[in-house]
Amino acid sequence: MSTPLERWVDESARLTKPSKIVWCDGSKAENDRLADEMLRDGTYIELNQKTRPGCYLHRSNPNDVARTEGITYICTRQKDDAGPTNNWMSPLEAKEKVRPLFDGAMKGRTMYVVPYILGPVNSPFSKVGVEITDSPYVVASMRIMSRMGQAALDRLGGSDDFVPGLHSLGDLNPDRRFVLHFPEEKLIWSVGSGYGGNALLGKKCFALRIASYMAREQGWMAEHMLILGLEDPSGKVTYMAAAFPSACGKTNLAMMVSALENSGYRVWTVGDDIAWMHIASDGSLRAINPEAGFFGVAPGTNAKTNPNVRTALQHDAIFTNVAMTATSREPWWEGINGLPQEELINWKGEAWKPGMGPAAHPNSRYTVSANQSPSISAHWEDPEGIPISAIIFGGRRARVAPLVYQSRDWQHGVFVGATMASETTAAATGAVGVTRRDPMAMIPFCGYNMGDYFRHWLEMGSRLENAPKIFHVNWFRRDRSGKLLWPGYGENVRVLKWMLDRIEERADATETPIGDVPAPGSLDLDGLAIPRESLDELLRVDPGDWTEEVAATGKFFEKFGNRLPDEIRTEHKALADRLQRSSVVTK
Repeated sequence: MSTPLERWVDESARLTKPSKIVWCDGSKAENDRLADEMLRDGTYIELNQKTRPGCYLHRSNPNDVARTEGITYICTRQKDDAGPTNNWMSPLEAKEKVRPLFDGAMKGRTMYVVPYILGPVNSPFSKVGVEITDSPYVVASMRIMSRMGQAALDRLGGSDDFVPGLHSLGDLNPDRRFVLHFPEEKLIWSVGSGYGGNALLGKKCFALRIASYMAREQGWMAEHMLILGLEDPSGKVTYMAAAFPSACGKTNLAMMVSALENSGYRVWTVGDDIAWMHIASDGSLRAINPEAGFFGVAPGTNAKTNPNVRTALQHDAIFTNVAMTATSREPWWEGINGLPQEELINWKGEAWKPGMGPAAHPNSRYTVSANQSPSISAHWEDPEGIPISAIIFGGRRARVAPLVYQSRDWQHGVFVGATMASETTAAATGAVGVTRRDPMAMIPFCGYNMGDYFRHWLEMGSRLENAPKIFHVNWFRRDRSGKLLWPGYGENVRVLKWMLDRIEERADATETPIGDVPAPGSLDLDGLAIPRESLDELLRVDPGDWTEEVAATGKFFEKFGNRLPDEIRTEHKALADRLQRSSVVTK
């Protein structure tokens, strides 16, 4: 008697017609064998094995270098259940349109069956997924990013409790590229792309889009959030989760080397991208990191911005679309460490010269096991998860948002998250530098109507006995000349310390119409040469700017119609009223 998994694999094989089927066990021997095959066929390029053992470079098709939101669909029976921020196709139309692209797509190729666990192997909050793919690069990447192989099959047994994902490179034609999510069936289809966010189906597709739908059904949360622990001088660790849009410094914050380490404040990494959070029996919010690795943006990563990941990348890492030094065969990207000391081969495999554009693609990536970071927390795989005391929202804003402010309560904090905005980066295709509304950094990743998503946040808060404090940060505020006002990176720990002090009720704050900002003297600036006028500008809340912001968020909220919770409307009006009163006082 075949299992549900075996029946689905057989059905997928009949559709895609591979030359052979390989069930992946996740072993080192299997990984070494795949690496040898990819080196032979050019999928991998060998980097310097003396200085970086087990490290390889992968170059994707130049038309396939980022998440492609325009071809990413949520396929629910009712369009309104997908909501106005998602592309929608009915399940029937989606399957009729895309099934022919899978028909025979794996002819002459190997079908890899990739069972994996999202979350710690023994956690009751972990989930099993199975990805079918014809890309050995995907197999190698999933081995790093999840608990892949026999452990997943052992956990699954003969059950049907898994999320199936069917992926094929197809012909990499952008016109025949689709990433389809069927939340009601817990099913994923992806064809025509080999890029991580479109092809590693355990990542954004399952761990966020499908999981967010499951989480609402089951009473938990799947969020686009890093998880870190801030250790104080007494040795106590306080855990925080933070949501930022892609390429806004999540990984750097999660793996930060604290500027206050000599004072006893150290940051420990639990996760850099995704958090699954549940309400524990004591009423606290606890989180696990469903991933096992980091899939980070390479450009700008260096010994100053993220020394921990630089250490992690010394062995057993995959680099995608970075440049390579021609002689020493080292990975290279803009912002790695000054100008190149030798000739470069760019991300397209061409000899690079200044004036040709970036040598590494702006969204080039590294994939590396979380265990390889010196900052990894000893508790990052605790089966019950770790307790979350603070939730942080943030984005790139050259003006408007101050360095940090605290919400008034959970409901107001949900409103703060719902009004998040950020200037776009190269992590997704499209224009760069445009301000876009991105509630909770989930616009690209929420698997259902975002109005219902806000409602779920509000309902979760009502069930919490001791809700985390909610904050908003903006590391990217600039002065009139365009210069960044805050040094960022390791100095960001000073803001985390203020949050910790607020949680422990030992730091003062100044009330503003948008929330509470640090009171004079409450932000630890010892050893940091920052002019008083810069600090004033960093923390300034301009009623005029925020009145414009209220108008923009009001227009955004109109999209959701009657799916927008009344509590969000109430908070929106209350902010407008506070700003109006503040403007009168200011005048």
